[in-house]
Amino acid sequence: MQSWIDRLNQAELPALAAVVQDLHRLTQQDKSSVQQLADVLLRDASLTSKVLRIGNSVYYNPSQEGIKTISRAIVMIGFDNVRLIGMSVSLIDGLLTLAPRQQLQELLARSFHAAVQARNIAGYVLAKHQEEVFIAALLHNLGELAFWGCGGGQADELASALAQPGVDVDEAVLNVLGTSFRQLTQGLVKSWNLGEIVSLSHNTASHNDPAVFSVNLGARIAEAALEGWDSAEMEVLIEQMANFIGVTPEDALQQVLASAEEAVKMASTFGASKLCSLIPNTDPEQIRLQQEQRRARLLQPNLLVLQQALQDLGMMVSRRGDVGLILDTMLKGLNQGAGLERVMLVVLADGHTCFRTKRVVGEGSQGWLSEFVLPVAQPEQQHIFSYVLRNREALWMGVPASYNLAELVTQPIRQRLGQGMFFIAPLLAGTREIGVIYADNRVSGRALKHEQFVAFQRFTQLTGRCLEALSKRT
Repeated sequence: MQSWIDRLNQAELPALAAVVQDLHRLTQQDKSSVQQLADVLLRDASLTSKVLRIGNSVYYNPSQEGIKTISRAIVMIGFDNVRLIGMSVSLIDGLLTLAPRQQLQELLARSFHAAVQARNIAGYVLAKHQEEVFIAALLHNLGELAFWGCGGGQADELASALAQPGVDVDEAVLNVLGTSFRQLTQGLVKSWNLGEIVSLSHNTASHNDPAVFSVNLGARIAEAALEGWDSAEMEVLIEQMANFIGVTPEDALQQVLASAEEAVKMASTFGASKLCSLIPNTDPEQIRLQQEQRRARLLQPNLLVLQQALQDLGMMVSRRGDVGLILDTMLKGLNQGAGLERVMLVVLADGHTCFRTKRVVGEGSQGWLSEFVLPVAQPEQQHIFSYVLRNREALWMGVPASYNLAELVTQPIRQRLGQGMFFIAPLLAGTREIGVIYADNRVSGRALKHEQFVAFQRFTQLTGRCLEALSKRT
């Protein structure tokens, strides 16, 4: 931990640390003057201009009375607000200019959201110190922010480790850093002398302190919001917040949603437009889209998983493997290995008169298990599932080569599966028809790729060989 703190302080973040320390020091002095705050900000011309621009924004200055100097900004919008602006801008600029990687942007957006939530919660229970609560929540994950901003090759290494399915996050962090993000944050807070509230927010013994409780509640709400405003975790937090500030759960939820909207406006005002789209939206449709995009971003092709699944299926051709294991291995390889977001296997059922869903994997696909039933023969209109099984070929639908088959994607199929590209192939055990395998990337709307189609064909063929070998042995 100490080596990381030394590295961050000496080589990576000295300028940011100096500004953050100086601005925070002013909160600990009873008689901090306007000139002292101005002096800290005026050391950096870029920081000065940004503070003035933000001070002149509608968010902080609705009367639009011109502010041309830092001292005037302090008089017009308040000492604490100017200090808060300086601290926030320093952190955003200092980190995003170092390495604007996705993990950093997502965490910075979450920190910003947490800060607004925490400050507004504190407003119900504290007569003062609300700006300190904001900054404490903003810096709550300082160690992780600093790592993603300055970790270099080790940040790449951790990003790869965290992309592995089923990874233990804490263990992966410990393996790469040799310490935890929590310990790194505590070390930096102590090294930068960031004051009592920031420090106490990481001490479980001090959670009865209203300011500390506000910081932690704001941080947890910002994290839970990523899973949706109606998630089970959010419900628990809303109940805690309602009890803490003395309102109904319904009113607490409305306050939380209003704070999320304020966080977006504030991030935009601070010139951090990159972060706005990463703060959970309060519009129901936008919430749904953001959740799907966030989950889809996490699903990337994993060559190791893909190769292992292919190897396992290859072994099951020659060794006995039960049907369930064969199908689960195929779905894991296609989903986690090839990065296909939704995969479905339908099998011939009811005397080969219909297709019924046998296995699914992926966001929003569970409903197919009970809902997706398709007649094999429809004299009035053929469909793509029967077509691929009869013609025994894998197809990539939605590309020019298959445009002539577009009419086989019937209205009932579109209603159940949605619009856009998909892969579809017959599953055959030798000459025996088993069913059809379907895959798409419609959770995120990303285009399918050639290497995914190659993997899709390979898994389909291998699974068929496994089932054929199994039928011969039985």
